Formats: sequence, structure tokens, C-alpha cells
Amino acid sequence: MGIEEYGGGQGPRPDVLVVTTNDIPGHRVTEVIGEVFGLTVRSRHVGSQIGAGLKSLVGGELKGLTKTLVETRNQAMERLVEQARARGANAVLAFRFDVTEAADVGTEVCAYGTAVVLARE
Repeated sequence: MGIEEYGGGQGPRPDVLVVTTNDIPGHRVTEVIGEVFGLTVRSRHVGSQIGAGLKSLVGGELKGLTKTLVETRNQAMERLVEQARARGANAVLAFRFDVTEAADVGTEVCAYGTAVVLARE
């Protein structure tokens, strides 16, 4: 797996900036739109679960599961950005991920934050 398969986040100069901080230097919040989120639930693949079980016996990274989690987080973030854009935001502050087990059949990933309109100072 190459480095591009391990990470996520935004490319350069996104139209909706997503940050984990509560403010952005050089900008001021002109409007708070409110909470936005992106949600996805991924089911477990039986083959990957068996492979993960065998790998856990000898140790090491579960690369297939790592790649799936990265894809899932990226999809949740894309949905968050789509929602923020649709509501007129140009930024999301206090961005976070929440990951939980979904009824023993998969993993739920929720990306959430506060949609705002920013202006340069």
C-alpha cells in the first residue's frame, strides 16, 4: 500500500475548509450555520475478518482493514463537506470523527463539526 492509501484530508485550496481548531488565523467567523455531519456504515467482509484473525496471531498491521477505515473516514468527510457546502458554509470548525460498532455487523464512522462562513480579516 502506498502512502496515498493511508491518508485523507483535503487537497490544496478547498472551497470548504475543514479544520480541527475553533478558529483560523487571519479569518473571522461572520455566520455560524450550525452542526453538520457526514455518516457512513461499512459492513464487515467475512474474508477480511478471517484474514485479520489470522494476522492477529502473528502480529502486525491489518493493511486491508486500515485501507477500509481510511476509505470510510474519507467518505464520511466528503459527506460532511457536501452538507456544509449545501448550507452555504465555506468552512467547518471543530472537526472530529466518531467511530463506533454498528450492531455487530459493521463500523459506523461519523465526521462532524460546526459549519461557518469565514471572511478574511
